[in-house]
Amino acid sequence: MPSRDKISVGATVKIVQKKDQRTGTLIEGKVKRVLTSSNAYPHGIKVELDGGKIGRVQYLM
Repeated sequence: MPSRDKISVGATVKIVQKKDQRTGTLIEGKVKRVLTSSNAYPHGIKVELDGGKIGRVQYLM
């Protein structure tokens, strides 16, 4: 999982939403806001995508 310094606004990422953590369903989108303040987080950095969905970054595209 990428650290916060690698994730920027406008970057294309794949996230997992809280409701999908058990299934691991990923959603792709562009970062609108980075919500996690620390540089590293074990479950992924939390972001908001352009479409309003919020989740933790699993992959940086």
